Amino acid sequence: MLWTSEAAINSYTYKEAGVDIDAGAATVEAIRPLVASTRRPGAESQIGAFAGVFDLKAAGFKDPLLLATTDGVGTKLKIAIESGRHATVGIDLVAMCVNDLVVQGAEPLFFLDYYATGRLDPAAAREIVAGMAEGCRAAGCAIVGGETAEMPGFYAEGDYDLAGFAVGAVERDRLLTGAEVRAGDLLLGLDSSGLHSNGFSLVRRLIADHALAYDAAAPFAPGTGLGEALLAPTRIYVKSCLAAHAAGTLKALAHITGGGLVENLPRVLPEDVQAVLDGTSWRPPAVFGWLAGLGGIDVGEMTRTFNCGLGMIAVVEPGKADAAMEIFGDGGEGVRVIGELRPRPEGAGRVVIEGLSF
Repeated sequence: MLWTSEAAINSYTYKEAGVDIDAGAATVEAIRPLVASTRRPGAESQIGAFAGVFDLKAAGFKDPLLLATTDGVGTKLKIAIESGRHATVGIDLVAMCVNDLVVQGAEPLFFLDYYATGRLDPAAAREIVAGMAEGCRAAGCAIVGGETAEMPGFYAEGDYDLAGFAVGAVERDRLLTGAEVRAGDLLLGLDSSGLHSNGFSLVRRLIADHALAYDAAAPFAPGTGLGEALLAPTRIYVKSCLAAHAAGTLKALAHITGGGLVENLPRVLPEDVQAVLDGTSWRPPAVFGWLAGLGGIDVGEMTRTFNCGLGMIAVVEPGKADAAMEIFGDGGEGVRVIGELRPRPEGAGRVVIEGLSF
């Protein structure tokens, strides 16, 4: 039975309801070369298929374990949206996923994204995917697919959200578990590029409460706008960490994300050890001191909210520290010994940070 009514004379279309299929198709064509730029051995499928295909044998694995991660960029996206700068959040999206893979020794293989918005802006979408492609090239993984969802009435005008999904592999006998971590091991800190992608709900609250504008000069970065400075992308540590692991120098790695230093480092430590960090051994980037001063934030709150200048921490035995630092340095990382592991006194905290100031 064909249902009709007087309203049928309006000839409703999907586009009039807010979903532009033509814009979606144009976006796919615009990002096709960006996706192609991320191809790697094992990933040869073309964008547009119903599913991405990856050949582990072609990638050189013999007895691999697969590892999978998913993450987002969080409310950092609001700064990108409000400042009209979309070029770096795609890097953030990839970084948050692949850095979680490499801490277990896994090589990132492929990446997928979910991009949802109220109304598709092909130019912004291309900027975002260009960032994803840049991040994937830096991590050595391929974009094998994704989903663009245009959802009118669900997101406010101009808003969008991103989710990333990454899969990696490691040979079974090379999985990095932290099982050999002991008291006496040293901690190496790898510099962050700034805030990375965590703590932005607090950052945005401070900016709103102090009536700051994203196009104003950044107090902590002369010559740079506030929005641009805050959007500095998350550093991708994959290649340097894989090199250090391949050389047999690592016992464990901790990616410092939400929860900061005090929540993430214990995730790779046994219960009977305590991480003692020398807070004078590294200098947090100026953005952290600015935030601490602006909000009157104490050191404890800073270290459980932000990375405070260390985006990745490696656990190594003392005899391999110099070799690991050389490899990290050759990989472009700023790296230094930041502390050690000691026997944990009964009832004591898992992480102690001495002498840190902003």
